[in-house]
Amino acid sequence: MLNKLKTILRHVWLDASDAERAISPELLARLTNRVTASEARHTGEIRIYVEAALPLSYLRRMSASNPLPSIIRQRALMLFGKLRVWDTEHNNGVLIYLQLAEHAIEIVADRGIAQHVAAAQWQAITQHMGQAFKEGQFEDGLTQALGEVSGVLVRFFPAGAASEARVNQLPNEPGVG
Repeated sequence: MLNKLKTILRHVWLDASDAERAISPELLARLTNRVTASEARHTGEIRIYVEAALPLSYLRRMSASNPLPSIIRQRALMLFGKLRVWDTEHNNGVLIYLQLAEHAIEIVADRGIAQHVAAAQWQAITQHMGQAFKEGQFEDGLTQALGEVSGVLVRFFPAGAASEARVNQLPNEPGVG
């Protein structure tokens, strides 16, 4: 019970301004440019979303049978839908979700790309990001993850001929909340 209370207080303490401090305007611009450059190489869509804390409605769900990592995954899945990452032409959108209060990372891939990539590969990407974050290399971790996700998308969904116009289906700017 005490751990649950500590968790709730940690999330209540943080708000969107904490996420905005973690992602400076300069970093936001660099990440936007990296997503744009990545998407020129494949037909997939990549969204990055950084959230300071879980909404209280999610924290209320926490229990022994529904632990915090499961709650964070539920939140990532909800954002995957809310941000319309699932709604791409080739079903090859990928969400990179960072939850700052718990130092958690989730990657959610749409069914078009998920059928080609084992869960272990996504887990390896999150572990690389986590290691970079532990070393204080926030931007490097995000850049590396973006590069690895891009590599997967290029392999299975390469950009078409130069004559084919690529339609950007989702915003390239990371979401911060």
